[in-house]
Amino acid sequence: MHIAIAGNIGAGKTTLTRMLAQHYHWEARYEPVIQNPYLEDYYSDISRWSFCLEVFFLKQRFKDVLDIAKADHTVIQDRSIFEGVYVFVENNYRQGNLSDRDFQTYMELFQLMTRVTRTPDLMIYLRKSVPVLVSQIQKRGREYEQQMQLDYLKGLNERYDDFIFNKYKGKVLVIESDELDFEHNPQDFAGIINKIDAELFGLFS
Repeated sequence: MHIAIAGNIGAGKTTLTRMLAQHYHWEARYEPVIQNPYLEDYYSDISRWSFCLEVFFLKQRFKDVLDIAKADHTVIQDRSIFEGVYVFVENNYRQGNLSDRDFQTYMELFQLMTRVTRTPDLMIYLRKSVPVLVSQIQKRGREYEQQMQLDYLKGLNERYDDFIFNKYKGKVLVIESDELDFEHNPQDFAGIINKIDAELFGLFS
């Protein structure tokens, strides 16, 4: 089984991926953020480095999809290949950070990849408002993220909602998480577990 955690920057995807992997004894696959050699350059000059950064992520996520398809156990993934395309790449294109030529090349590459990929069995969308995302990003204090423009973050949130509610064809569980502290509040985490059990196993909270 393939489970994916979706959500904007600062939504808590990595934390929830780790906690669910421990709870269900699933294998966790994390987004290769630190390993991306273009990341710091990207945040200092988004339009210059968008294509390089997104192609690197696409390559890594496609590799993960192929590995997950071969697994004989459940894998939970921090951000899917579909978000990378329909949220981040589309946002950069709409904001003028990707040229028509680069966007077309990227999308043609992705469409070739979709011939051998399928949607996750369940996508869990951690939905957060922009003010809460900003607060979370400031708290974790990653230097390169502090340069992020508010319009960029707002654009991503708009693209996420459009992707989840209008474009994505797979099974989705939406978690409204502005008021949740699932990392430190066991009741909040238990509420998420109940919802996942209901989706995956037909159980009711």
